[in-house]
Amino acid sequence: MLKKAALKAALKLWNKGGFTVRFWDDEEVDYGSEQSSFKIIFHREPNMSDIKDISSNLVLALGQAYMDGSIDFEGSLDAVIATMFKNQTGDAKKYDLDGLRKKMFSGVEEIEKENIHSHYDIGNDFYRKWLDSTMSYSCAYFKRPTDTLDEAQLHKIDHSLQKLLLRENETLLDIGCGWGWLIIRAAQKYGVNATGITLSEEQYAGATAKIKELGLENKVKVILLNYMDLDHKKYQFDKIISIGMFEHVGKEFLPLYLNKANTLLKDGGLFLLHSIMGFTEAPTNAWIKKYIFPGGYVPTVRETVALFPDFNFYLIHMESLRRHYARTLDEWYKNFIECKDTLPEKYDDKFKRMWGLYLSGCASAFRTGNIDVVQYVLSKGVNNKLPMTDEYMYEE
Repeated sequence: MLKKAALKAALKLWNKGGFTVRFWDDEEVDYGSEQSSFKIIFHREPNMSDIKDISSNLVLALGQAYMDGSIDFEGSLDAVIATMFKNQTGDAKKYDLDGLRKKMFSGVEEIEKENIHSHYDIGNDFYRKWLDSTMSYSCAYFKRPTDTLDEAQLHKIDHSLQKLLLRENETLLDIGCGWGWLIIRAAQKYGVNATGITLSEEQYAGATAKIKELGLENKVKVILLNYMDLDHKKYQFDKIISIGMFEHVGKEFLPLYLNKANTLLKDGGLFLLHSIMGFTEAPTNAWIKKYIFPGGYVPTVRETVALFPDFNFYLIHMESLRRHYARTLDEWYKNFIECKDTLPEKYDDKFKRMWGLYLSGCASAFRTGNIDVVQYVLSKGVNNKLPMTDEYMYEE
């Protein structure tokens, strides 16, 4: 009885997942916090050395017991291995998410809204002067050297959506939807039900008007809302996309952002995260922070990838678009120079010089490798239903 009691105590250490044990006297006991997914069958009573091994290393002891024929497994070996890893790996890093949320509520959220307003609410007419016809204010994707900016921005939208394997009537969330062309394109091309959220009143007005103009009110909607205020009990999405939003979150709140994406995404769902990335960890460029993007923080690949496991995100694919962004900014700068003398008087010479330096300087920063822009495709939990290769992402 002492052997059996010791063995039961050791088996209780596997408290993640769920399994059943049938002992040598035919007693069956369920273990773990979930429904049983496999059974361990003891053919005979283990000796004392086996008990000692079980207490110190359950995986080693069970492996040895299987080798000598003392036990067998019944059910899926995948379930056995998954449970083993659940109980052998360390817990995800703990974050004070409630504390971060309270801090955001205690003034940071209003500051973030004001920061967005200071950059994106300059005026739709201003951006319309030098952006492409889709009003895409993010990195384009130049598939061919001869692509125009309009063509490259549509390529970017299509390339991004193609990575998500969208299916008709799936739900798609765009966090930081800009002027809405991506969610419009997703509804038109794939028949999904798309929702965009933004803090910019100008972008909200522009996107809403475009959706109405195209008669897509039943498939596409935009909500003027902070991403943290989207209720995961009301909204659950098959796919999530976020382009050019992550760098506005702030270093301290990156875990809060990823946790929110996790709560809004269905199990097995895909999440495309597109963001500017720094080469090494460093404070935001002081001039950019003061005059262009107050409150922004450009994370690095290594600190971003390190966060994914803590929120059950598996990295499926990663692609750098650094040179594409350099060319995008070159195109924007060229358009801006051509139109700057036609801007209203409220955009004075200091403003024009500031924006010219911003656009041309950022093009140089991407070209010289000081900053990058990366697309990550993530799955919430393990998803074994995806294609075995990434060729589908690049099919014409």
